[in-house]
Amino acid sequence: MHERTANLLGAAALAVSDRMLADAQRKVGISASAAAAVVVASASPGLSVSELGRRVGLSQSAAARMVDSLEQGRWVHRRPRRGREVAVELTAKGRRAADTLLATRGSGLSGLLDVLTSGEQEQLADLLGKLLTRLYQDVGSADLLCRLCDRAGCTRGAVCPVGQAERDRAQGERDHGG
Repeated sequence: MHERTANLLGAAALAVSDRMLADAQRKVGISASAAAAVVVASASPGLSVSELGRRVGLSQSAAARMVDSLEQGRWVHRRPRRGREVAVELTAKGRRAADTLLATRGSGLSGLLDVLTSGEQEQLADLLGKLLTRLYQDVGSADLLCRLCDRAGCTRGAVCPVGQAERDRAQGERDHGG
């Protein structure tokens, strides 16, 4: 039974991810990592190239190449900060792209959920919350795990399970002096 459930979860997760990224890329015309970077930059303006890369799961050199490409496409621009550090800021085109990416992601996922009743959707939300809490234990970064999240949509009327897992971890570290 558990083997079947795990297989179904894996197939569904991959299909949902493929669908979500394909829809977003088709609408905006950028790679999956670039799409994540645009969404992250919209939620956290002024990140350094290194921090932006960390939040989307790229090395510093890969992040620099991605920001170069985004800058060439006029999605972002670099703004000097102290020393050699620069902040990555979205352009107007980048802000429109972030809005489009989140709207496309949301409508595509909502369309999938239409096959479930309201009660089933609530059950699924509870189960996904448990799974995301467990995934946070492996990933250890809410920024990375939620890089394509519509954060306002996640927290409207509820507590984000990933954010709560991160707060719980931080509290545990404070409680245990670490």
